[in-house]
Amino acid sequence: MANILTINEMLPIDIEGGFIINGFPSTGLTSAIATELIINTSQFELAANIDSDNFPPISIIKNGAPNYPTRIFVNNNIKTAIFSSYITIDVSLHRDVARMMLKWATEKKCSTIVSSIAVRNLPQEVMGVASTGTARGKLVEAGIKIAENAAIPGIPGVLLNEGMVGGKDVIVLLVNTESHGPDLRATHTLCGSLTKLVPGISCNLSLLEKQAKQIEEEMKQVEMENKDLSDTMYR
Repeated sequence: MANILTINEMLPIDIEGGFIINGFPSTGLTSAIATELIINTSQFELAANIDSDNFPPISIIKNGAPNYPTRIFVNNNIKTAIFSSYITIDVSLHRDVARMMLKWATEKKCSTIVSSIAVRNLPQEVMGVASTGTARGKLVEAGIKIAENAAIPGIPGVLLNEGMVGGKDVIVLLVNTESHGPDLRATHTLCGSLTKLVPGISCNLSLLEKQAKQIEEEMKQVEMENKDLSDTMYR
């Protein structure tokens, strides 16, 4: 069965010349926590839902209202969109999700996609890699050292490769982590680096610890309920 992904937009979206931030969960939930902080601090609005027959059939209830687990938040004033998800995307869908993001970026005439990944034993707190010379220039302008050698798995890796082939500016931030679980120091570093790259966004770091615990608990609950659902449906 084909991995068909659909984006259902609910609000006008204008990110022409701006940025997309990939907040899909990765190692240690660093990207998920950092982007949630940005959403809550920088006046982003829920603008679209992402769905697929290959996503777990689950609704996330927030403040009594149902939500799709995978969504897009937008701040048109600063021309930035954030892809956010309460579910960890299965590896079989990584290529499709990355290509969907690149296609949507092209349709919206978005300038740059910024992604991230937590890495153990990095020589410094944060480094970056990019798909094009222009994107590497943005890293230099932000004062972020370019990694000469690295292996980038998952959605960020596909974004880099496809961005290189298609001439799309993609930046992936490598953030040093000492933990397999939520790493507050790594999230703090990522937030700071994103604010240097993407004009207009901010992070309320005073909420970091509370937000990290809340997101970890919510994602664990979703994963547990999804597993229970799968066991019930397919045993």
